[in-house]
Amino acid sequence: MPGAPPQSAAALVRFVRTSPDGQRNARLFWAACRAYESGLGRELTERLTEAACHTGLSEQEARATIASAAHR
Repeated sequence: MPGAPPQSAAALVRFVRTSPDGQRNARLFWAACRAYESGLGRELTERLTEAACHTGLSEQEARATIASAAHR
C-alpha cells in the first residue's frame, strides 16, 4: 500500500539489520518482498542493502536478493 507508515519501513530495515547468521538472506528476501508489496521497494532498496551489508552480506549478494524479490 503506497504511503505506508514510516514505522513500517523502519521495521523492515530493522528486521534485516538484526538478522542472525544463517537467516540473513532469507530475512532480506522476506523484507524486500514486503517492501515491494507495499509499494516501497524502490524507496527502500538502498536502506535494505545497507542493513544487509551490516549483517555481513556483500553488497552484490544483497542487491541480487532484492532484485529477486522485485521480480517475484
